[in-house]
Amino acid sequence: MLGAVEVGMLQALVEADVRPDLVVGSSVGAINGAAAAAGFGPDTVGELADMWERLGRGGVFAEGMLGRLTTLARSGTHLHGNAGLRALVEEHLPGRIDELPVRFQCVAACIETARAHWFDSGSTSDAVLASCAVPGLLPPVEIDGRHYLDGGLVHSIPVGRAVELGATTIYVMQVGRVEQPLTPPRWPWEVGMVAFEIARRHRYVEEMSTLPEGLAVVVLPSGDQRAPLANVRYRSTGQVGARIASAYEASRRVLAARAGGA
Repeated sequence: MLGAVEVGMLQALVEADVRPDLVVGSSVGAINGAAAAAGFGPDTVGELADMWERLGRGGVFAEGMLGRLTTLARSGTHLHGNAGLRALVEEHLPGRIDELPVRFQCVAACIETARAHWFDSGSTSDAVLASCAVPGLLPPVEIDGRHYLDGGLVHSIPVGRAVELGATTIYVMQVGRVEQPLTPPRWPWEVGMVAFEIARRHRYVEEMSTLPEGLAVVVLPSGDQRAPLANVRYRSTGQVGARIASAYEASRRVLAARAGGA
């Protein structure tokens, strides 16, 4: 649910009249990114806000504890099916990546090859669901005989991919975790969280430190310095509106300052 902040960032970009030539996305950024590539305007922001409000309802993550345990017992690997998320994605996004008016790519982690796989054609819903397949929460997505998990495992914030594809100005939309430094764990349950966060963000940190000269990168803020490393309340939609508003205000100020200094 932290991905809702990207809607506020998109709203600020729309109002600043920033129009993308390329969108790349990973994990929840694949959902927001595909929507931005489908139509970059106020209507898109409104639809995305509605979609994030509905993510915790309408059967997407609405199962109670018994339902989640039943799904886990049947599958052995995940708490939720992805039929509800697929229906929501298919309702809001075009059928094929090739049909998007703005060039779009999203990434997922291929199990069989242990490598990042970038989707730049084919079914939009398949690609987005593959990129969003959080291990343990959602099932791996099978596409053409191979199975895919969440893109955050291999490219949490794919700045390097945008550079590789020729971008010269990049606006980074992220969920807020990278805005706070990591600290050594103090409790046993924090060890795994900190270790995973290092693995999740190290590539982004390295790419940001080796950007080519002449490239402009604007990291938009979430407006919330308390983004948790592990959001165990991932089904809660109570703060979606507040997260969107905070990210919008913070990002609007950054973009206004950049425009004023240009």
